[in-house]
Amino acid sequence: MSLDTIFVNIPVKDLNRSVAFYMKLGFKKHPVFQSEDASCLCISEHINLMVQTENNFKRFTAKPIADPATTTGVLLCLHCDSPAHVNELVGQAIRAGGSIHDQPQDLGFLYSHGFTDPDGYIWKLNHIYPE
Repeated sequence: MSLDTIFVNIPVKDLNRSVAFYMKLGFKKHPVFQSEDASCLCISEHINLMVQTENNFKRFTAKPIADPATTTGVLLCLHCDSPAHVNELVGQAIRAGGSIHDQPQDLGFLYSHGFTDPDGYIWKLNHIYPE
C-alpha cells in the first residue's frame, strides 16, 4: 500500500479569501476537488491543502472547531529549496495578507521562518542544509 499523498484539511472563515491567499503563494487549484463549500489547492504533486467552510468541515468531525487565531492545534511545515526560497514565500504571504509568525532562525542545520495566514494558521517554512 502506498501512502504518498496527503490532503491537509482546514476550516476557514472566508473560502474565497483563503483560496485567493494561497493562490498568491503559487498553490494551484485542483482540477476536480472544487465546490462552493470547499476548494483543494495543490502545493506539490503529493501535498494538497483542502480549505473548507466551517459548516462543511463540521460534516467530518463531531469535535468543536478550534480557532487558529487564538489556539495552536497544528503547525503546517513545508521544506523549501533554499533559505532564499523560505524568505521569498514568507514575503509572498505577507503581500497576500498574511503576517509574520516569527523571525528567521539559522540553526546551522536548518533555516526556518514562518507566517500566519488570514485565518491564523501557522506555516513554518524550512530549509534543511545538506550534510
